Amino acid sequence: MSTLTPDAIAAVLDRHVHPLIGRSLMAAGAVRRIEAGRKPAIDLEIGFPAAGLRDSLAAAVRADVKAALGVEPDVRIGWKILSQAVQKNLQPLPGIRNIIAVASGKGGVGKSTVSVNLALALQAEGARVGILDADIYGPSQPQMLGSRGRPQSPDGKNMYPVVAHGLQAMSIGFLVPQDDQPMIWRGPMIAQALGQLLNETRWDDLDYLVIDLPPGTGDIQLSLSQRVPVSGAVVVTTPQDIALLDAKKALQMFRKVEVPVLGVVENMSTFCCPNCGHSTPIFGEGGGARMAQDYGVEMLGRLPLDIRIRQQADSGKPTVAADPESELSQLYRDIARRAAAGLAYGTADDAFPSIEITED
Repeated sequence: MSTLTPDAIAAVLDRHVHPLIGRSLMAAGAVRRIEAGRKPAIDLEIGFPAAGLRDSLAAAVRADVKAALGVEPDVRIGWKILSQAVQKNLQPLPGIRNIIAVASGKGGVGKSTVSVNLALALQAEGARVGILDADIYGPSQPQMLGSRGRPQSPDGKNMYPVVAHGLQAMSIGFLVPQDDQPMIWRGPMIAQALGQLLNETRWDDLDYLVIDLPPGTGDIQLSLSQRVPVSGAVVVTTPQDIALLDAKKALQMFRKVEVPVLGVVENMSTFCCPNCGHSTPIFGEGGGARMAQDYGVEMLGRLPLDIRIRQQADSGKPTVAADPESELSQLYRDIARRAAAGLAYGTADDAFPSIEITED
């Protein structure tokens, strides 16, 4: 058996590279404590929520140390989520450590469904999460969250977010009296309304605020990308060539305003027949992966065209909340971990240098 010392254990951890972290545990600053006594112990603290990863990571570290040193340590894993860099001349907002924008170049690709399940998945992984529905013309998050509550105001100026499935949520849909009432506003009015929804909501100590952006790359999206301190963006597309054309524009828009793209989510990848189980790529095949490769960003995951996702969202209980242990929920949680890890460790598209901003 090799000599058991803290340095010997540290040397093993310096060789252990997890794919989501992209560097060794030592190089990532994830090792908080090493105890090499009669009962060796290792405390790890990673930069993203990873409840679904904790057991497998601990087992892998135990196995590495045992193989190298002949002992099996006790491994404890936690996480600390820090504020990451945002666009130049902007600072993170009070009560929000990181904002993740979810965008699509065109409508109809399931961006809002991905947004709400991403938010719920980040929460399931152990983070404090909110969601802002930035689609003034067609707000869908109140329906998807199953909430018709109106935000309460403590002073007539600010609002408390509506809480649904544990998420802090805000949407113009919570404020208009009827579902079918149109918002007949021009661009500047929309931008002002979105600024109020974001800045006049009393977000309570969020690790992540997911912003469900309206589809497209016009005035509203550009204004939001320039004025809102966004830490990273996720682009949603289907494999279809037409959807990919517009998704590429959304990706390039973020790059122009220096927002790192955390990756691409390919939605409606395949249709699995509920009767025979046969899978068919009805919108094409591999388009999201080709786009990710062409633009040098992460392929965060592929989601199937599954009737359960639609039914659960329509019923006000999205997939991750409705059936948290299902294979569909696990796909969303894997996407959430990949996006959060890319944000924490810079394995995503780095539009500008990553600078951690912490509060004293």
